Amino acid sequence: MRVLVTGGAGFIGSHVVDALVGRGDEVHIVDDLSNGKRHNVPAEATLHVYDIREPLDGIVDAAAPDRVVHFAAQADVRVSVAKPAFDATVNVAGTANVLEAARQTGARVVFASTGGAIYGECTRPAREDDPCLPLSPYGAAKLAGEGYLGAFGRLYGTPHIALRFGNVYGPRQDPHGEAGVVAIFLGRLLEGEECRIFGDGSQSRDYVYVGDVVRATLAALDSDTEGVLNIGTGVPTSVLELYAVCREVTGSDLEAVHEAARPGELGRSVLDGEHTAATLGFRPEVSLAEGVAATWDWLRAGS
Repeated sequence: MRVLVTGGAGFIGSHVVDALVGRGDEVHIVDDLSNGKRHNVPAEATLHVYDIREPLDGIVDAAAPDRVVHFAAQADVRVSVAKPAFDATVNVAGTANVLEAARQTGARVVFASTGGAIYGECTRPAREDDPCLPLSPYGAAKLAGEGYLGAFGRLYGTPHIALRFGNVYGPRQDPHGEAGVVAIFLGRLLEGEECRIFGDGSQSRDYVYVGDVVRATLAALDSDTEGVLNIGTGVPTSVLELYAVCREVTGSDLEAVHEAARPGELGRSVLDGEHTAATLGFRPEVSLAEGVAATWDWLRAGS
C-alpha cells in the first residue's frame, strides 16, 4: 500500500512507520519536526517536513496515498489548557486538512484519538458508547476530530476509523517532556534524580505498550471496520504502582517526592477493549513490567 503517516517521525508514529516499511509498504511521512526526530525516519520512507496546519495538496500529489494514518497532534493536556486556540489549530484545523488530503485520493483514514481525555472520569472501564465528557481542550479537540471524521464519511464517503488510545508508553518517548510518565520516571531514575508524584499517587491510568498500539493500528489500517475503537489493556495502574514497577526494573531505591495535586487531573481512566477484540481480533500482549523493561533498555542504550 501507499501510506501517508502524519507525525511519522514522532514517538508512536515512527514505530508505525517502521512496521509499514518492514512489510513492504510505500510510506510518506508528514512531520514538522517540532517534536519528531529526523533520526526516527527510516531510509526507505520519504519525509516531508511540513506543518499540517497548512493544506497538504502538494504532498498528496507526490504520495498519492490509499491509506492515511493521522498521528500529528499537539498532545500535551497542560499546553491545551494554557493555549486552547493553539491546540485547536493543530488538532482540529490540522485534522481537517488531513481529511481533505485523504478525500482527494479516496484514502482510508486511521485517526489517533484518545481515551482518557475524551471519556473523563471512569468508575469502570469505559466503553465506546459511554458519554464523552472531556475535561481539557485537548480532549475536546480530539473529540471534534472524531466528529470531522464522521462528517467527511457522510459527506464524501471517506472510509475511516478512530482509535482511542490509553496512556501509550515505550521506547522513543521523550523522558524530558511533559507527557509520558513512564519515560519521565525512568529518565529521572537513570540520572539518579528524585521523581515527583502529584497528589497521593492513587490516580490510575490504562498504560498500553507502543508495540501493542502498532499492532492495533496496522489491524485497523488493513480492516474495513469503521467507527471508534478503544486501544488499551483494561487494567488500571495507580501512579504509586507504576513507580514501584519502575523502581523494580531499574533496581533503584530512590523514594518519590510528593507534591500538590494538579487541578483538573483525572482520578481514574481505564478502557474496555472487548469491542476491539471482537471487531479487530486485537488484544494487548505486553505486560507493564515487560514494557517498562524494554523502555529502560532503550534509555540505557542512549535513546
